[in-house]
Amino acid sequence: MFSEAVVKMLGMGILESLYMTIVSSLIAYAIGLPLGVLLVVTDKDGIAPFVPLNKVLGVIVNFVRSVPFIILLIAVMPFTRFILGTTLGPSAVIPPLIIGSAPYIARLVESSLKEVDKGVIEAAQSMGATPMNIILKVLIPEAMPSLIIGAAIAVTTILSYSAMAGFVGGGGLGDIAIRYGYYRYQTGIMVVTVIILVLIVQLIQELGESWMKRTDKRL
Repeated sequence: MFSEAVVKMLGMGILESLYMTIVSSLIAYAIGLPLGVLLVVTDKDGIAPFVPLNKVLGVIVNFVRSVPFIILLIAVMPFTRFILGTTLGPSAVIPPLIIGSAPYIARLVESSLKEVDKGVIEAAQSMGATPMNIILKVLIPEAMPSLIIGAAIAVTTILSYSAMAGFVGGGGLGDIAIRYGYYRYQTGIMVVTVIILVLIVQLIQELGESWMKRTDKRL
């Protein structure tokens, strides 16, 4: 069962899964991090309240988050085909991964920033700090340990989303598990892909916790 061809296929599946996860995570964070900051800053109790904008952003984030990823994956196929020319392969999964995970990341960032002690923020405001200075020098640094743990959770979630992409020919370990474990009843290969995914998730969590401990001032 585990011939040289199968091992090579699993190796390629790992690389494709990591490619989809890493690229999607970076772009999704480039969208989700500022969005999460905006949700906190424009809240009625934020440092620059703007309730109408906050409400609109909240509705958009909640709407996208409520759509199951497998449905979102199919729904954005026309958009994916328009920008990439195809809906097959690892690259074609990246747009729906970004759309599906950016709002989730925004909520994680929002939750982390709201944990910051309000007294620290008020002290910065009393010294005349601008909203941008408070964001860059108070909010984000103070929330860094929580942001890192949130990032680890987000990346593992994106990895699980990428595995679902196997249903539409997205490649990666999920595609291998579906093609061989589900359609061809080769349970051994499916079990191995699941074990590999679990190990990757565990590695991401360990790296996240290690990084968090280095940034946490309380430790």
